[in-house]
Amino acid sequence: MKRLLVYPEFPETYWSFRHALSFEGKSSAFPPLGLLTVSSMLPQTWERRLVDLNIQQLKQSDIEWADLVFCSAMIVQKESLKFVIKQCKALGKRVVVGGPYITTSAADIPDVDHVFLGESETTLPEFVRDLERGEAKPVYQAAERPALTETPVPDFSLADIKSYSAMSIQYSRGCPFQCEFCDIIEIYGRVPRTKSCDQVVAELDALFQIGWRGMVFIVDDNFIGNKRSVKQLLPVLADWSERHDHPFSFITEASVNLADDEELLEGMRLAGFRRVFLGIETPVEASLKEAQKGQNLRGNLLDSIRKIQGYGMEVMAGFIVGFDNDPEDIFERQMDFIRESAIPLAMVGLLAALPDTQLWRRLEREGRLLAESTGNNTDGSLNFIPKMNAARLVEGYSSMLRTIYSPREYYRRSLNCLERVVSSVPEPRRDGLLSEIATLSRIMLALGVRDHARVEFWRYLRSVLSSHRQKFSEAIRLAAIGYHFRKLNEEG
Repeated sequence: MKRLLVYPEFPETYWSFRHALSFEGKSSAFPPLGLLTVSSMLPQTWERRLVDLNIQQLKQSDIEWADLVFCSAMIVQKESLKFVIKQCKALGKRVVVGGPYITTSAADIPDVDHVFLGESETTLPEFVRDLERGEAKPVYQAAERPALTETPVPDFSLADIKSYSAMSIQYSRGCPFQCEFCDIIEIYGRVPRTKSCDQVVAELDALFQIGWRGMVFIVDDNFIGNKRSVKQLLPVLADWSERHDHPFSFITEASVNLADDEELLEGMRLAGFRRVFLGIETPVEASLKEAQKGQNLRGNLLDSIRKIQGYGMEVMAGFIVGFDNDPEDIFERQMDFIRESAIPLAMVGLLAALPDTQLWRRLEREGRLLAESTGNNTDGSLNFIPKMNAARLVEGYSSMLRTIYSPREYYRRSLNCLERVVSSVPEPRRDGLLSEIATLSRIMLALGVRDHARVEFWRYLRSVLSSHRQKFSEAIRLAAIGYHFRKLNEEG
């Protein structure tokens, strides 16, 4: 049996980091962890091939080679997914589809042979047994959310690691909170399930053995959702990193209440966490209450961010405009908060109602839904009728992006971030000295010579060399990502 795993293409978004990745000679930020895990769940006697459309094209010969085509996608990849299915079905191939988009929007998918709804740890083995008997069913619905203790080590050897800027692993699924707009709790539940420490070590060992060095993204939607388990994991991570001479730095996503737990913060610092993404959403208390985001109401948000930064972790954060309770000056208030928080990577999006979320159901009851979300909350589209005038909301949002990603604003936040974040763990060298020199040369040429904002870049660099010389590499990385944000705005 020949299995072809196809990962659909992401549209251009702030999360794609395309303009920044080009400096490194990389094609995509992360490999398709879900499909790599699926590959390990299937019989190892089957031949296997991965095509990630974010780094390569899907050729007709790839499709013709396969007996089964497996696809997984998020909602933002839906158009690419539909095109892949069309290509494969035109060549008479059996297509298997799963993933978060299918789980919430299966009715929107063209005819495929087999659909997997929910997590597949229990249903994939059932499918293989049915397939061997010639009795494979069209739909496999997970009866329950599985324990992750049986999830195998992802098939990292399938990925072309030179094409990615980071590798990914998963520790947990689920989140204990109940944010109205979030689909994670609908798909994965509110009781976080975790892998064992031994499983995580096995995955790190696998990455180390295939030669990866550099950033590892722990992709949990809330890494600290199960604090008790995480506190057992962190010393293990720190010990593994120490024994292997710190080959990886870690980034992850967490809730703001991370700032309330100094044991967690210290554990993450010792384990080598360099960045953490927080769901800040808004500084407006009424909008946080509306979103049922009570974890953000327990203390001062700016103080929480400063505390996390003080443990050597750069804070990245998501912000949202479009809540019913947003005041008329929401755009100015958001920009002021972003400036004060010293968050260079501030991901600002329009509120979107994702399928089968609490927000979706509420807006449907109120007759305010317009269409299915694109899944790209930065493309300026609205899929519901907002309380604020829609044109005013979209224009205010667009103005926000132009402001916070303007060179002067962005470089100022980056300098403030460099001032606040002091890490005791060196960033691991990924591709060797010559590759790093080539990357630096491309960045200097693009930002310091060709870019219309080159004067701001040189002013920024002068400040870095004056006050943060020991953080030069980090400063250049921030400049490259800021360039990506700004180019997307200019192109849009």
